[in-house]
Amino acid sequence: MENAILGTHVVAQVGILVRDIEKSAQVYADFLGVEKPEIRLTDAIDRAQTKFKGKPSTARAKLAFFKVGPTLDIELIEPDKEPSTWRNDLDRKGEGVHHLAFVVKDMRDKVVKLEREGMTLLQTGEYTGGRYAYFDAERDLKVVVELLEND
Repeated sequence: MENAILGTHVVAQVGILVRDIEKSAQVYADFLGVEKPEIRLTDAIDRAQTKFKGKPSTARAKLAFFKVGPTLDIELIEPDKEPSTWRNDLDRKGEGVHHLAFVVKDMRDKVVKLEREGMTLLQTGEYTGGRYAYFDAERDLKVVVELLEND
């Protein structure tokens, strides 16, 4: 693991883009045999400080999280129509797996490392208790990579 670019090899989240989160969340709940989770709306730009391709974006998304392992969540994402990596990929590729997320320490250092590896920073933002960054890793890893840094 000491050679891992991110300092970890543990996937924390699999993000899946959906067009109808209510319906998709119920299908996942039924499939997993669990209660449908609360569907949350991401914070507005004043709190989230969302940037897509380096520019401020008012993009928001509805999210539903399913805990499927000790450290793994399935995250369902229904984006609004504003510019974001979520909207871009849903329009371009349709529903399905969007990203793999990893919890990291020292986000700034990891951003530099991923950019050195040829991965383009797509979107950044804040959430209660931390921050995130999405990278275009499709050429090499065939998915978007998300970094999560918790305070």
